[in-house]
Amino acid sequence: MQIKLLPGKLLNEDGNLYQAGYANSLVKDYSRRDIKASKWRIKEWDYYYVGNSKYGVALTIADNSYMSLCSLSFLDFENKVDNTKSVIKFFSFGKLKLPSSSKEGDVHYKTKNVEMDFVHFLGKRHLTCSWKKFTKDKKDIRLDLYLEETNKDSIVVATPFEKDKHFYYNQKINCLKANGYVKVGEHIHSFNDNTWGVLDWGRGVWTYKNTWFWSSMSGEFEGKRIGFNLGYGFGDNTTHSENIFFYDDKSYKLEDVHFDIPISKSGKDSFLEPWKFRSITGDVNLTFTPVLNRHANMNVGVIQSLQNQVFGTFSGYILIEGVEYFFLDMPGFAEKVKNKW
Repeated sequence: MQIKLLPGKLLNEDGNLYQAGYANSLVKDYSRRDIKASKWRIKEWDYYYVGNSKYGVALTIADNSYMSLCSLSFLDFENKVDNTKSVIKFFSFGKLKLPSSSKEGDVHYKTKNVEMDFVHFLGKRHLTCSWKKFTKDKKDIRLDLYLEETNKDSIVVATPFEKDKHFYYNQKINCLKANGYVKVGEHIHSFNDNTWGVLDWGRGVWTYKNTWFWSSMSGEFEGKRIGFNLGYGFGDNTTHSENIFFYDDKSYKLEDVHFDIPISKSGKDSFLEPWKFRSITGDVNLTFTPVLNRHANMNVGVIQSLQNQVFGTFSGYILIEGVEYFFLDMPGFAEKVKNKW
């Protein structure tokens, strides 16, 4: 069942969702003031990934109430190198003032060695970051990127949890055309031709223990703009999925999709072996060939996060109304994340 969200407030007087479902834009109005759960459980973030077949960058600014996070990853796919650094501060409780909508409002984070900004400028999203001694060999990094929306639709979900007053309101914007550069030390990497981005905008009240699967692809194949968002694993998804396929100016809603991650002889996920993506209805048939795993395992007392964000290429087809939309070797990523947070 796929229930479409109607315009209006996101939360009722009890702090629960007025309606669970999906939409193609932010039709529900979110306000941190409407939340009735413990202030310790509120989680808000803006996450951007921008990349091409050679390089990628991931930027996060998050206010998770008991802690804030600013994180940057620079990914070199040709040399299979991941440089990731994060700054964590405790007891932010909304002090970052993240906007209540992805459509307006800017996001800033600044420390002695780090400055990161997400700004709306002349209809585009302007991402800048400077980080001193970022790489393992102490090189500084600086990036300056503009992102332009090319799709009229996105995927928005309002997902409840079984626990009262807990919910997740999320928007993924695919096919953000990128223009700019990333400078590592004295070397400048161009992020122009065939470079694309995605925004993961999230606001909500999460339960303590979660596992999620997420995959995203954006780009062009044979002159056509294509992309998808696939994911599952948390909350009550009986009213909707977050699965959607974009082709040129149109979007197509998809049903459930499963990530088949290879299992090693020891019984563990083998993230760098080829994955399969399948749907119950047979409309999704993809092979994901990994290149680089951005692995992180944080364990600080009651806070634990086991992340495997795998970058690689997708090949296969998505079947829409009897037509196979085929593509080959398209850059993207897929992840499995386990959190106790």
